Parts: sequence; structure tokens; C-alpha cells
Amino acid sequence: MPQLPGARIFGVETEFGCLVRDDDLRPEAVVELLKDHVFYEQKLGLLDQEARDEVFEPAQTGGFLINGGRLYIDRVGDHLEYATAETQTLKDLIAQDRAGQRIILRAIKDLGIQDQVSVYNNSVDHFYGHTFGCHENYLVKMSEDFFTHDAPLLFPFLVTRQIFAGVGRVGGHILVGTGAPTRAELEAFPIDYIWSNQIYQAIPDPDVEFQLSQRADHILRTIAGRVRFNRALINPKWEHFYAHEGRHRLHILFGEPNQNEHAYALKIGTTHLVLRLIEDGLLDHSFDLASPLKALRDVSRDPTWKWRVRTSEGDEIGAVDLQREYLTLAQIYRGESSETDWILNEWESILDGLESDPMKLADRVDWVAKRRILDMYRAEEGLEWSDDALHSVDMQYHDIDPETSLFHGWKSMEGVRAVVDELDVIDAMADPPGNTRAAGRSAAIREILGSRRRPRYSVDWLGVSAGEAYLPMPDPFETYL
Repeated sequence: MPQLPGARIFGVETEFGCLVRDDDLRPEAVVELLKDHVFYEQKLGLLDQEARDEVFEPAQTGGFLINGGRLYIDRVGDHLEYATAETQTLKDLIAQDRAGQRIILRAIKDLGIQDQVSVYNNSVDHFYGHTFGCHENYLVKMSEDFFTHDAPLLFPFLVTRQIFAGVGRVGGHILVGTGAPTRAELEAFPIDYIWSNQIYQAIPDPDVEFQLSQRADHILRTIAGRVRFNRALINPKWEHFYAHEGRHRLHILFGEPNQNEHAYALKIGTTHLVLRLIEDGLLDHSFDLASPLKALRDVSRDPTWKWRVRTSEGDEIGAVDLQREYLTLAQIYRGESSETDWILNEWESILDGLESDPMKLADRVDWVAKRRILDMYRAEEGLEWSDDALHSVDMQYHDIDPETSLFHGWKSMEGVRAVVDELDVIDAMADPPGNTRAAGRSAAIREILGSRRRPRYSVDWLGVSAGEAYLPMPDPFETYL
């Protein structure tokens, strides 16, 4: 399939939190109910017949959907997770993401448990110190030294993009080491199966009232493979997912699930353009930070919103100014597509707004909307930042049910900038993007689902087998229809 200049495949995986208000139900049982309802009752996909991973994804714990995405239970923590189909446009990506939420929500309501169960796309457990992922995937040109030479070029951008991509959180966490796992623990479980709180514990930080990011306090490495207890900005994965003709999956761990579609689109779109600068050799190490992880937390926690960072050369620069440097370089791509121009225009607009008055950006930035909601609630109830009630308000912003979500309440009251409409989301619940291999995978799944005598099958990102037949799908830009 011919590819436009700068064409890229995007995908996002979101881990969901589940709150159960019924002593007779356990969250682990609820997510199992939801998964079974989607695959057995709604027949929206095919459950894996074989284990994808004996620890994380055993057989029957999830599968691919007719919309090209994937719904599954991660057995480490028994949390529900949804991965979008491969997409080429920001609109398709966001429609796919919202479709995943809608599929989960519809299952909850079909089962009649909406009064007992709520699902959230937040990224932190305020009380127990756990953090949940929202992982971005980009198809990127990679050489053998990518993770030692090119990936660090992305660190300053990732550290500072939270000024418009952060979802905000009340309070903070301090990580306290608990020592290495014992020999018995190492022998009992695969190394990645060990819980993070067996390596460190997160305790509340009384010095932080509010910060930009829910994940910044929990990032321990810039790049790491075993991320169960080494959470990193980037997780190197040299596997087949999205790999094609010298391109591989770049798996970004530092990010959060945006409720605001505009923030979501800008986060992915700006990252895409910075990756293009790296691929085209237009970005050097002049923006390197002296200490990326310290800067990550400093930016997130800065109550003055000046967001100053220190470069490796010892100079100080504001996060807004650093983002403007990337924006200036990316102007070379202006005019090649309407989507690229949208990214550049909105990037400039958001930086202008952050520089003049961040509090006027509640229609486009999640952390600002959440801060405004929290400020109103504190004023009405006479609360201090240390009051636990604010944690509940924080979490309720991320409820995926529009009827009970504070984000959706804000949306109806104040208005927010949208990227997709209701019809886009409804379509994406059943239909894959029409310009990636998700279209072919979806057609194959539908055919297997409609078989009178269902054959033995296997569905993966790279292809689909049914009986003795196998349809390889190595090119994510091809539809295979």
C-alpha cells in the first residue's frame, strides 16, 4: 500500500481500575464477568484459545475484537485492559479508545451491575500506592543503537509534554525501597511477576497538594525492560508487534489516559512529530536534560507553574520554551496534511495559553479542568488539600460512565473541545479503521464467528489462522481485504 510522507501506525493500551460497592462481589470476579459477557454474550470477538503469555495472558483471558482492538485481563493484578486497533489518524485512534470504554460500559449495564460497579481510566491508587498504565505505541524507524542513541532524544519532550498532556492528581507519593526480593520469592515466581510493592512502597507525600501527572512520582528509570518494578519512560520491545521493514514498536510507558479528547490528540500528535524529527535526523542532543527523572517530578510538582528544567549544559529553560523549540523544528512538516497542520496550530495555541494563563485552558487540558473542579469543591465544602474526600473527586473525574463522571459533568456544564462525535464512537465499537491491517483481521474474525462449525483458530497482530488456513498480515499499512 502506498504510504504518505510521515505515515505512522499508532496504538494505545489502557489499564482500567475497577471499584466494587458490593461485599458479595470482588473486582477480580467482576472483570471476569465483563470479559465473558463481551465475548460469549455480545459475541464481539474471539477469545484466545492458547496462552499469549503464561503469566500475564493465559488462554481464555481475552481476545481480539471485531473492531480490530483487543480486550483482555492482565493476570498480574487481574485488571481489565483494552488495546486499540492499529490506526493511522488521530481521529481513528480516539474513536477506537472511546469505543473500548463504551464496550466495557455497555457490558456493565447489560449485566445490571452499574449501581455496584464503576470502571475508571485513572492511573493511580491514592490510598495503596499502585499505578496503572496507559501505554502508547508508535511504529518507528529503528537501528540497532536506537535505544542508546535515538531514544534519549525523546526524554526532554516526554518530561515536558505533561504541561498539556497531564491529567492532574491530588497529592503525591514518595517511593521507599523495601530491598531486593528473597531467593524464595525469585524461585516461586517469574521475576516480572513480583509486585512493585515487594520492591518499594509508596507513601503519601504531605508536601504536595496537586500536581500535573499521576505517574511522575512512580517513574524510576528512563529506559527499562522489566517494568513491573522498574517503571520507565520507555520500555524497549524488539518483538513482532507493529514490526515491519526496519520499523519497530516504540512502547512509551510515561503517559496517562486523557478524558479530554483534544489533550489526547495533541499528546499523540506532537509525539508523532517529534519522532519524525528524530527519524529525519533533525534533532540533536542540545535539549538533553541534566537529570530527566528529577525534571519529570519537578515539572509535575511545581506549584508556581513556571516548570523550569536544567539542561545537561547547566542552563535553565522553561518547559513551555523547550516545547516551543520542538514546535519550531516541526514546522518543516507544515502543509503536508490537514492533520499535521492541526497538530502544529494546536501545539502553538496550547503553549501560548499555558504561558499567559493556564486556568483558561479547562476546555482543552485535563489537569486544568480537574484543578478547577477541585478548587470549586474545596471552596464549597471548606476542605483542605489533605482531606481524603479530594481523592474521591480526583478519581470520579475518570469514571468512564458519562452519567456519573465528573469530566462529563464538566463537559456538559462548561464545554470541552472534541475530536470525535457520538457516531464515530458507535461506529468504532464494531468497525475497524479502514486503512490498516485491522480491517483484514476484523473480516477474518467475523468469518470465524459466523462459521457453523467453528474451526481451531489463532488471532494475533501479525495474522489469523483458521483450521489449516493462515492469513499472514506483516504490513500494518495494508488492509488484507
